[in-house]
Amino acid sequence: MIRVITVEREYGSRGAEFAHHLAKYLGWKLIDQCLIDEIAVKAGVTKKLAESCDERLDPWYYRFGKAFWHGSIERMPTTADPEFFDSERMVEFVRDYFHQQVQAGNCVIVGRGATSALLTTPGVFHIFVHASMKRKLEWFTKNFPDHTKEAEQEILATDKRRAAYVRRFYNREWADYRLYHLMLNSCMGFDAMVKASVEAAGLPSVVPQHAELQK
Repeated sequence: MIRVITVEREYGSRGAEFAHHLAKYLGWKLIDQCLIDEIAVKAGVTKKLAESCDERLDPWYYRFGKAFWHGSIERMPTTADPEFFDSERMVEFVRDYFHQQVQAGNCVIVGRGATSALLTTPGVFHIFVHASMKRKLEWFTKNFPDHTKEAEQEILATDKRRAAYVRRFYNREWADYRLYHLMLNSCMGFDAMVKASVEAAGLPSVVPQHAELQK
């Protein structure tokens, strides 16, 4: 029985919005911004610091210096001290958080390498949302009208960063279709996407309250 759904998404594909609709339809918890808030509290760091490490790699010069002073990145101390909090520590908290949510069940997790982290976990269904560049540019222009000149560059850079994040921490290719149970083009619209996801995951359809009243 599927109890958790992960949603990886191209930037501008509106995959996060789809995840919101899916969680609302199922009556499940949406794991997106709340993940940052809860990890910041648990790690004892500011929300701003947690956000700066969210789905990002530390700069190469930082990683180089870290490896130089500590012999190996893998032998860094496991501390929640804000002075040592970086993307690698963030990923450790994220992984723990994912497994806690799997235990609780009934949640939709957005991005953060959740598909790769939970790839072999029973009861988890994985979705990838994509869109044409035209549609992604339309979304970007609407939401960031003052930055239209760098729209395509920002879209490509964000997806490249997400791919690098998954490659670095999970040794997998983020856009590899073989990781996912379902690939969705958001041009379908949210209603069709939700319906396709529920059916593909083998979940029971939710009957709207007004439909019950009409019976």
